[in-house]
Amino acid sequence: MKYLFVTLLTVFTVSYNSAQNSITTTVPETMSVVDYSNTITAEDLKTHLYIYAGDAMRGRMTGTKGQKLAAEYLRNFYQNQGIASPIEENNYYQSIPSDYFGKSKNRGDSENVVAYIEGSEKPNELIILSAHLDHVGTDKDGNVFNGADDDGSGTVALLEIAEAFQQAVKNGNGPKRSILFLHVTGEEIGLFGSRYYTENPLFPLENTVCNLNTDMIGRIDPNKTESPNYIYLIGSDKLSQELHDVSEEMNKTYTKLELDYTFNDEDDPNRFYYRSDHYNFVKKNIPVIFYFNGTHEDYHKISDTPDKIEYELMETRARLIFHTAWEIANREGRITADKL
Repeated sequence: MKYLFVTLLTVFTVSYNSAQNSITTTVPETMSVVDYSNTITAEDLKTHLYIYAGDAMRGRMTGTKGQKLAAEYLRNFYQNQGIASPIEENNYYQSIPSDYFGKSKNRGDSENVVAYIEGSEKPNELIILSAHLDHVGTDKDGNVFNGADDDGSGTVALLEIAEAFQQAVKNGNGPKRSILFLHVTGEEIGLFGSRYYTENPLFPLENTVCNLNTDMIGRIDPNKTESPNYIYLIGSDKLSQELHDVSEEMNKTYTKLELDYTFNDEDDPNRFYYRSDHYNFVKKNIPVIFYFNGTHEDYHKISDTPDKIEYELMETRARLIFHTAWEIANREGRITADKL
């Protein structure tokens, strides 16, 4: 197994370096918010995802070597982009000890991966963009659950959104409020990484404006095949009407997706509102939006692979998240939990 891991690590490192060399975006010195948004491309999302959800990651199960490779990929990306760590220089890991996951989980130590862009005018006010970095590993026969949609899609979307914000910083047009890019571990085994963050926040929770959580945005729900230009939004109006209204306006102005609130219904039997990492922020009275494409025939199966992702659609969905975060970060007044 030791030699297998070394081989996988070598392949991963070569693939990562090749990916970084192939993802090049030429941008003008003077840019608008649309220009920044346009740096989020289907091509770059695909390049990232074929590595991040590749077999070398071994399904990214919490505490395993494959999950460590995934965390390393994310850390290397932020370092290469010049996006800082909020912990200390070159340390992008919020470490979580194995006993936090409970004895029954039998997991090794793990980590959330965090990166940070400080706001230029209101740095103490923080927007958290989150996605879970883990998946469910391999089966007893060694087959890999790649988790391309769940949640490789959300993870690489965050990378592209971070790069767009960093381009704004380079152009002297960085966000007025601070942005934390939070890749959480342990979602699949019980929302552990996001819970750990809210119990051990890197910034005071009272300064957290909102959480925009991205979990599965790369596929099409079988019930939406006739109208695929959509995204399910969950939670946007639960704690903050302001947040909901900003989200609607950004979509109307820029992306023109169908915003479907089917799973936002209090009587939804799926209870998705309670089933992803945003909910740990909800419990702290922090407004949230959960971006979700719905389940599909490959959900939690070894067939959830990168070749089945709708990259052009994923691009549009990621741009919606970027525009929403941009508006919240730069508007004059802070979004509040006005429905408590």
